[in-house]
Amino acid sequence: MAKNISLPRIHQSNFNFLDTLNKNNNREWFNAHKAIFQQEQQEIENFAEALLGELSTHDLIETPSGKKSLYRIYRDTRFSSNKTPYKTHWSGSFKRATKQRRGGYYFQIEPGKSFIAGGFWGPSPQDLKRIRDDIAFDAAPLRKILNSKLFKTTFGTLEGEQLKTAPKGFEANHEAIDLLRYKQFLLIRSFSDEEVLSESFLKEANRTFQAMRPFFDYMSEVLSTNTNGE
Repeated sequence: MAKNISLPRIHQSNFNFLDTLNKNNNREWFNAHKAIFQQEQQEIENFAEALLGELSTHDLIETPSGKKSLYRIYRDTRFSSNKTPYKTHWSGSFKRATKQRRGGYYFQIEPGKSFIAGGFWGPSPQDLKRIRDDIAFDAAPLRKILNSKLFKTTFGTLEGEQLKTAPKGFEANHEAIDLLRYKQFLLIRSFSDEEVLSESFLKEANRTFQAMRPFFDYMSEVLSTNTNGE
């Protein structure tokens, strides 16, 4: 059956290419099948462009195009024990525009491991300290977001790397220590292959991004003002 090129979506062939690449992760095979890779990547670009269009209806995005959002499939193996040269997933990210809009959007398409994510992967020490100071002063606004029905049904819980003990300068028995220990602040929603391949995935991915806004708005206010809220 011919693909409907007018409908930006993820196709089974996009998964099939990754499955085959996973079994033949070497430069010889990849170079021999580069035309197929380029064809499949074009469909991912089309999807990313459509997703950017949806996202731009409710947020201001700096990323100029779907193509520019995509990460290269070539792995950096210099400091990795895994020396396979190619990633076995499609992925991309969108940067929010202006210094007043913090947080970023990310998508990853991989057989059995697809997800939509957003948040703060590696906040600077200054930003992390500012976030923790605000949480320590009053954790209620953040808890309200994390306990909301929208957040729980979409993401479940806040994710990210955490300290095992209290961060420096904060008491171990602080009432918000569960939040203060976070070093990353990630919102992640996993999708089954069936969900990714459905015609509704584009809209569902965008709704997932949109559900991040209360969290992003909170973080943006914290990180774009001083401790006096100015």
